[in-house]
Amino acid sequence: MMLKIALVAYLLSTIFCLFYFVSPKKSLGRAYLTSAVAGFLFHTWAIVSNYLEAGHIPVTSFKEGMSFFSWTIILVFLIIEYRYKILILGSFIIPLAFIALLYPALAGHEIKALTPLLQSSWLGVHVTLAFLGDASFALASALSIMYLLQERQLKSHKFGATFRKLPALEVLDSINHRIITIGFLLLTLGIITGALWARATLGSYIQGDPREIWSLITWVIYAALVHFRLTIGWRGRKSAIMAIAGFAVLVFAFLAINTFMSSYHYPGRF
Repeated sequence: MMLKIALVAYLLSTIFCLFYFVSPKKSLGRAYLTSAVAGFLFHTWAIVSNYLEAGHIPVTSFKEGMSFFSWTIILVFLIIEYRYKILILGSFIIPLAFIALLYPALAGHEIKALTPLLQSSWLGVHVTLAFLGDASFALASALSIMYLLQERQLKSHKFGATFRKLPALEVLDSINHRIITIGFLLLTLGIITGALWARATLGSYIQGDPREIWSLITWVIYAALVHFRLTIGWRGRKSAIMAIAGFAVLVFAFLAINTFMSSYHYPGRF
């Protein structure tokens, strides 16, 4: 029930933030932010309730993974909004959190016992780090889209309703770099904890599982992005495009693994 209430709150937030995108009324921005916070609280309630019922963090199925991804997106967004006050950012990221929660909230709730492989104290640490990294990349992708939109308006001298709401290009680029760096560190820690868990449970650090392979591919993309920025000065448009491409690869891998591939990360299908 709490998950469905959270979904409704995210839906209202999505509607308000899309109207805010094309309207000068700040009241719409406050309305979408209030709805997002309310949805986040109900979402947190649902996750905590599932944790208490199951005895482990609810991330061991595709539905639970999508729900947790949605929750981490809102968490990271609220942190960024509190720190930088970029209210229009919600118009680019809240709809994604709503879409991610749609299937988990409507598909129904079912608690399954953990497989022996997943019965480990590493579970919560590894998964939380990995999803927080993914959520950071989602926000970086949203900021990159904002950057490209603002750059296009400046170059064309055609200033739409969003021009005054979007930060300066330098500000967007700087914040984006910080979030990508944090996301990269979180992903790195997630991969390390996963490797240690695999070593302790299965006897080797890498098993050749599709999720492991695609995590490493994603890591290489963002490692290259961080490296190019620090060494050859990749900033602005190039960095934004690569951040969007990296997140697209991440989403493709997440969906493709569960749909077409066998992985011990998600023993069950949809």
